[in-house]
Amino acid sequence: MYYKSHGAGSSQATAPNPGRHRGRRHTIHRLAHNEPVNDHLHAFASLLTPEGRALLDEVRGTEPADELAVATRLRREHPAELVSAALGQARLRQRAAAKFGAEDAGRMFFTPNGVEQSTRASVAAHRAGRLREAGVTSVADLCCGIGGDAIALARAGIRVLAVDRDPLTAAAARANAEALGVADLIEVREADVTEVDTGSYDAVFVDPARRAGGGRGSGRIFDPEAYSPPLSWAVGAALRAPRAALKIAPGIPHELVPPQAEAEWISDGGDVKEAVLWFGTEPGLVRATLLPGPRTLRGRGLPDPPVRTPGQYLYEPDGAVIRAHLVAEVAQELDGGLIDATIAYVTADGLRPTPYATAYEITDRLPFNVKKLRALLREREVGTLTVKKRGSAVEPEELRRKVLPKPHGRNAATVFLTRVAGAPAMLIGHPAA
Repeated sequence: MYYKSHGAGSSQATAPNPGRHRGRRHTIHRLAHNEPVNDHLHAFASLLTPEGRALLDEVRGTEPADELAVATRLRREHPAELVSAALGQARLRQRAAAKFGAEDAGRMFFTPNGVEQSTRASVAAHRAGRLREAGVTSVADLCCGIGGDAIALARAGIRVLAVDRDPLTAAAARANAEALGVADLIEVREADVTEVDTGSYDAVFVDPARRAGGGRGSGRIFDPEAYSPPLSWAVGAALRAPRAALKIAPGIPHELVPPQAEAEWISDGGDVKEAVLWFGTEPGLVRATLLPGPRTLRGRGLPDPPVRTPGQYLYEPDGAVIRAHLVAEVAQELDGGLIDATIAYVTADGLRPTPYATAYEITDRLPFNVKKLRALLREREVGTLTVKKRGSAVEPEELRRKVLPKPHGRNAATVFLTRVAGAPAMLIGHPAA
């Protein structure tokens, strides 16, 4: 009952049944309640025909405003169902370009849930690289979705068993392996992941569903035991394997990280993308990895940094550093401290380059006061204002409207809405050179 494409299932793992679904590659659903599944599969299969592929090429890049006119024209020569499927796939490919790059996304096949839940290609490549460097040659990818991680593993030279129970998702994964030329390294199996024997593989990778209902806009699931499959089942599968990686939400509380696991938080271009629990590496290690790079900051178990008066420079740690609770490591590297015991801003008197935080030179420090800020910005001829907040209830857009109702100045500034030693404050500055 666990598969990535349909969101959370039961919070309890069902007992494996070795005789059910084992080795199943293609399943024909004949029950009445499976008719919608068959309809989607038929529409998807039509895209893989010569006519479907030609139509996909023709609708590539269609703008949303032009879809109705394009559909009306194409339906004169092609089945309406095929035209709808092709236009829908074109939309999904456009959305997927942000994760997979335009070239790969333009050749791949997606489901709406698959686009939403799949791993960004750069992150999947980083994870695959770690497994390859560890000597892994085969991986059981459980809850494989549309195959993004399986493709990254195959491109790293690793043989993959990709498993998903949803028929349409498994079909998309199979089509993607073929489209990107790695089908010889990827076996796609439609099966319940709890019933798959992974004993012959060097490593296991599990990416549980973390959205209620699984679709775009569905609510995120924050309880790891409400993942599908639950985190406890995934940890059990990991502990039975020589090596394992479990993809989890970056907001997971640190106390829920198993003691046998290494925990890695990953950001890409400054945006936190995921956390990974690694088994068979360094139990108890915490690290933050920044992409591109990669740049990796390892935890050293440092105590909390001291709180000090704001100096000339303010450092904003990368989100992965903050999620990994490694702000103390950055503060030590910068010979700095915190502006407040509960705020993840580091302050220092000197400017030191670091990939783990963005530096700002602070020119002014004020108690929170909108009128004083407006006057200061007018005096400095600020027309472009960036507002950042941490530990403040004020919304950045609301403040920007109040202090720059008609922006026309020639200078730019950054204001930090935060707390300094427990008191609401505004720190004004600009990115350090």
